[in-house]
Amino acid sequence: MSDTTAVPARAGSRQWIGLGVLALPTLLASIDISVLNLAAPHISSDLNATGNELLWIIDIYAFMIAGFLVTMGTLGDRIGRRRLLLIGSALFGVASVLAALATSPEALIAARAFLGLAGATLMPSTLALISGMFEDPRERGVAIAVWATVFSVGIALGPLVGGALLQFFGWSSIFLMAVPVMLALLVLAPFLLPEFKDPDAGRLDLFSVLLSLGTLLPIVYGLKELARDGVSAGALTALVAGLIVGVAFVLRQRMLDDPLLDLGLFRVWSFSVLLLAMLMTMVVAGGTYLFVTQYLQLVTGQTPLAAGLWLLPGAVLLIVTSMSAPALAASVRPAYVVAGGLLMSAVGHTTLAFVDGSTSVTVTVVAFTLILGGGGPLIALGTDMILASAPPERAGSASALSETSTELGTALGVAVLGSVGAFVYRNTVAVPDGADTSATAATEDSLAAAAVAAEELPESAAASVMDSAQTAFTSAVTVVGGLNAALSVLLALLIVAALRHLAPMAGETDAAEGSEPREVVRD
Repeated sequence: MSDTTAVPARAGSRQWIGLGVLALPTLLASIDISVLNLAAPHISSDLNATGNELLWIIDIYAFMIAGFLVTMGTLGDRIGRRRLLLIGSALFGVASVLAALATSPEALIAARAFLGLAGATLMPSTLALISGMFEDPRERGVAIAVWATVFSVGIALGPLVGGALLQFFGWSSIFLMAVPVMLALLVLAPFLLPEFKDPDAGRLDLFSVLLSLGTLLPIVYGLKELARDGVSAGALTALVAGLIVGVAFVLRQRMLDDPLLDLGLFRVWSFSVLLLAMLMTMVVAGGTYLFVTQYLQLVTGQTPLAAGLWLLPGAVLLIVTSMSAPALAASVRPAYVVAGGLLMSAVGHTTLAFVDGSTSVTVTVVAFTLILGGGGPLIALGTDMILASAPPERAGSASALSETSTELGTALGVAVLGSVGAFVYRNTVAVPDGADTSATAATEDSLAAAAVAAEELPESAAASVMDSAQTAFTSAVTVVGGLNAALSVLLALLIVAALRHLAPMAGETDAAEGSEPREVVRD
């Protein structure tokens, strides 16, 4: 009896060059993560943004991405992933220009929301195209490792590029740098990237889209308000409303022949655990990045460029751990590789929990380096394992869920941990006697606002205000560091408990059992 098992096609030069094209939006997205945190003090000063407005400027982008990722991933399955990528690239370029031209916190928040909507089309399309272009499991693993490395390189370049731009051209330039990247993508993608879509996909259920937004956005808002101001009627109402709509969303998906979200993917236990782990890891990373970048600039007195250089070792270690994780997982069970990285991050967070205003910058940098490097194995192995667990025609939905966990985690990290830090700051800061009303309000609001107010005060009063604000902000950093250390340890234990049965490199061959692949249309 002849063997009829299909041999996966090997990738050619077009696929590998196309991977380079797909690296463009990935590189841009990762640069944006680190750049905006560096720019936060400058945006706050230039636009007179309050601490709450600054948090919204930073996290509205990720909120919008998280809200629309599932929709866009499913839409890509229907209209074509390359087409969606091109549409999103054009919109992203326009939104970037609008953000650069913003003259008020409200205008920048609106432009960032538009950026998030456009950005939601980019990452699911990128990962889904990679999954479709590289059919051989090992080649797909290499391609995703390259994708993860490019993401890491972007984080490495972000502080350097962003620091230089902020030093010489101002914060608007960090948005304008997206324009040439998007133009290059629009020119090259039609020639180098094939089109993939599910020929049997049904119509997009717009009511499900509304339900998904009605679930995510109120829950995220409620968590943000709960962390910032404690228990309140508004926060509890938002959370309850989001949960009720979420139940309605799940029930509707079960009724539809072509659901917006394939709930069957969650029957794979490793898929669900990895999604949770990626979500919580990005919660930790998003909050930590926000605090460390401000700590370096506003407490230790580093310039934006110098702060960017100090963050470089962490990004380099992230590259190393991302690239080495697949090779290590060939001989060691992936659960232990990922858990080892999370424990490395826990050590870094524990170190961060003991910094104080007089602590050497080197201690902060070592802590941050361990934190960032520890996330590399999960980035490199988790994404591939998630995509491998889904049938090819549902790659868009799987990649959208993967990216949703990442982006929602980043948003929650900035919003929730940022709000926790703000709560600690506001309950710790002691406004010096003699400060006028405006200086008092600014000092009680945030460290960035205190720094702006101090510039208008006499030298002795300015020193008192900054000393109080820096001490309070350092307390916030230590509290967040302690919380994140505990969370990282818990995630490591969860990964080992749930995934320790997976053999070395199991992520590459963990296909979704019981799923019969359907024909995928491509050119």
